[in-house]
Amino acid sequence: MLHMFYGRETERKKLCTMFRSDGQMISLIYGRRRIGKSELIKQVLKETDIKSIYYECKQTTEQNNVDSLAELTGEIFDFPKPAFENMEALLRFLFKKSEKEPIIFVLDEYPYLRENSKGLDSVLQSVIDHYKDTSNMKLIVCGSYVDTMKALLEKQNPLYGRIDLTINLKPMDYYESAMFYSGFSEEDKVRLYSVFGGIPYYNRLIDAKKSVRENIIELIASSGARLENEVSMYLNSEISKITNANEVFEALAKGFSRYKDILDQSNVSSGPALVDILDKLMRMDVVAKEAPINDENNRKKSGYFISDNLSLFYYKYIFRNMSRMNIMDPDIFYDRYIADDFETKYIPKCFERICKQYLLRKNRKGLMDEIFEKIGKYYYDDPVKKENGEFDIVTLDDRGYIFYEAKFRKEPITESIVQNEIRQVKQTGLECYRYGFFSRSGFTCEEGTNRILIELRELYK
Repeated sequence: MLHMFYGRETERKKLCTMFRSDGQMISLIYGRRRIGKSELIKQVLKETDIKSIYYECKQTTEQNNVDSLAELTGEIFDFPKPAFENMEALLRFLFKKSEKEPIIFVLDEYPYLRENSKGLDSVLQSVIDHYKDTSNMKLIVCGSYVDTMKALLEKQNPLYGRIDLTINLKPMDYYESAMFYSGFSEEDKVRLYSVFGGIPYYNRLIDAKKSVRENIIELIASSGARLENEVSMYLNSEISKITNANEVFEALAKGFSRYKDILDQSNVSSGPALVDILDKLMRMDVVAKEAPINDENNRKKSGYFISDNLSLFYYKYIFRNMSRMNIMDPDIFYDRYIADDFETKYIPKCFERICKQYLLRKNRKGLMDEIFEKIGKYYYDDPVKKENGEFDIVTLDDRGYIFYEAKFRKEPITESIVQNEIRQVKQTGLECYRYGFFSRSGFTCEEGTNRILIELRELYK
């Protein structure tokens, strides 16, 4: 099946520049499973006419990998399969060959090869150093085990200081993700992103001929669905104490975000065990930590949230209802356990994140009236009412704060809603020079000097 390649402009440019450069270049590409690393590399290889060897390392012996790679090398250079006694001999052969003509050599899923080839990092380092002035090798080392890949960049690793280009491939934002399902309405694009997030592999599975509801049921909310075990498989591949991870996710999915509350809510045995698991989940790109922009160093006010939308959806609706899902008709299950909460609570929350991404996109491109240097939650204390709270989207620029409110509801935003929001903000003591409003259903009020009104379609222009 031929499929289109979307997004990743920045990363493509970086790799193309690397291929065009003179001499030897070493690149490291890493990121979580399904993020589209291999797709990105294959796409860039299509766009170049330099001779390339793309090899996906296998979970098998060094010799087995050497034989497969030797066969591939023979095919590429059009000669009978050469014999190499080990990985080092093969690497030296390729680097030597690249003295005459540039070669792009990709070792995808490098951790598998590393696992079974003793001292591979050192071997690679010695070959890179030996040929650094003479070869035209463009080597890409790629892998999904984020911890293993990051370790290659550390001081104590033999490859330290040898990497010319590092790409940590992150999930796509809402805008790039929507390219995969461009035929849906803007509202439905918000809904789809809320479930499948920025992972290209998930977004490719969305069927344009079916409704959002049908796609959700078919891909994740029914017994035997394509992505039913996806979240737990990904966690299991990276985490040994999976029970702890499930506990933490459950607490986060219920909306507990502060460290103390997560510890109280979950049955994780101790503080250090919780710190450990949260760190791991953050490195895996499924959980993120956020501190208020007006008190960044206050650990007590920092909160954690599930940043991967599929994991959030899974722990909110599927994980705790798994046994029900297995014995119910998918439509009945969806209506009973998902439909209402999804529309009234889940999507509005995700819509806030999308609005934040929209502001970040504009800011990066220099399209904001004032370029902001901070965006995030704003924490306030109300001594009169004896309560504290947070505003979800606030930016800070040279002129001061701008407060944003995102409403994903059927009714348009009226003048009285705007006035009411502004009044509430002022009561907390937050001084803003402007107020921004995002609305799914448009507005019945006017823009003014102190307010910005942003309609849904604006986000997808």
